[in-house]
Amino acid sequence: MPSATEEDFMYAIEEAGDWREPILCYLQRGELPRDKVEAGRMQYKAWRRTKYEFEIHHLKQDVSTQSVDNGGSSSGDGGDCSLEKNSRKRRHNLRRPSKSTASMAAHRTTALHKTLATAVLATRHLSTAAITVETSLPFTAHKIDPPSRSVETSPQELLTFFRDMALMRRMEIAADSLYKAKLIRGFCHLYDGQEAVAVGMEAAINNKDCIITAYRDHCLFLGRGGTLLEAFAELMGRKDGCSKGKGGSMHFYKKEGGFYGGHGIVGAQVPLGCGLAFAQKYSKDENVTFALYGDGAANQGQLFEALNMAALWDLPAILVCENNHYGMGTAEWRAAKSPAYYKRGDYVPGLKVDGMDAFAVKQACKFAKEHALKNGPIILEMDTYRYHGHSMSDPGSTYRTRDEISGVRQERDPIERIRKLVLAHDLATEKELKDTEKEIRKEVDEAIAKAKESPLPDPSDLFTNVYVKGYGVEAFGADRKELRGVLP
Repeated sequence: MPSATEEDFMYAIEEAGDWREPILCYLQRGELPRDKVEAGRMQYKAWRRTKYEFEIHHLKQDVSTQSVDNGGSSSGDGGDCSLEKNSRKRRHNLRRPSKSTASMAAHRTTALHKTLATAVLATRHLSTAAITVETSLPFTAHKIDPPSRSVETSPQELLTFFRDMALMRRMEIAADSLYKAKLIRGFCHLYDGQEAVAVGMEAAINNKDCIITAYRDHCLFLGRGGTLLEAFAELMGRKDGCSKGKGGSMHFYKKEGGFYGGHGIVGAQVPLGCGLAFAQKYSKDENVTFALYGDGAANQGQLFEALNMAALWDLPAILVCENNHYGMGTAEWRAAKSPAYYKRGDYVPGLKVDGMDAFAVKQACKFAKEHALKNGPIILEMDTYRYHGHSMSDPGSTYRTRDEISGVRQERDPIERIRKLVLAHDLATEKELKDTEKEIRKEVDEAIAKAKESPLPDPSDLFTNVYVKGYGVEAFGADRKELRGVLP
């Protein structure tokens, strides 16, 4: 890798603020984000260089001193940098969109800020020029003018989309193996095939916007800033899980990331989502709630009741039907007289979106957010597809053919679409993308190993998060020790 220049240092200092230690770790390991260099050269004028000369001089001295203290080594070995154990997440925060694309990112916190998106390719000088792509299919609208098919993106966002979806895909494949090895028990619903919905949605919103979904929730949790360790630990019922091992596959949760969980009762999350939107309007926040449900839940009565209230009160609620065409093993046309779910709101406008195209999802969600903040609820129907069966107990091949599944993979796979765009714009080579996938596989394997070492919840945890403190069984004299004695 080329050596870092003074402009690299200046950009890093500016972006990191007072975080001297993570910067030192970067310099030692030679891992400055190379995609930022061009932006730094263009944006920093000569007079600003003087401002940072003192900082640069001392940073170089500090790096030199630390290298001597560590035996002169500057290799990628984690032992050469004392910050390696706890700096990984903070290092990701340095990989921000360039300021020339600030207009694209002003309305959201990008996935680049989150643990999900790690290093983009460091071997290339990425252009900061915007790229315009066209959605694979036109939007179909109900009682509203559809958004443009032209979507503005950046080289970095394209690479991030690829990596994020590849990581989600790998996590779900690993969950399949863990379930078959009986390390995951109970219900387990996988999201592979539908990754474009999670990634595209996240690209259009920020952390103050809320997402609530059903039981196919693993990848949405990652998109909201969850970690692989939290995900696998929860799947295996361990204490380090995002719900402390008490929720399992269907009940991922990350309140600080605006993710209000997976829910096991079909359709029951939609009224809760409208409640979140009510709170946002009551608090006069400029944010929205995305309530996701499947085509199987689209016939639930509570969905229509919640939609009526949302429309009546002009709530910033966006109802998202992830139409993967099968409710358990029942095809949509067998369960619904009219499977045009984006029209189900009648008086509420709707939009049908190619849910296998991350940029179509991004454009639709951005459009829906702007609409909901001004005019109230809107329905988005994401035309998507799941590769696995309904759950791990469903082989997924008794009500559909293998040719159908392989046909969707070949023609509509969301990751392959992004791969083709990356290659077409010469942002990476096929080898670099394969190396990225190898890196992802390693990350997933490491997270699984750590999750296996996580302790099981203590039996006393049965009493936590059930009642408001001071109420419940303890208030009536129940003895925890007595119950603990009969637990295995």
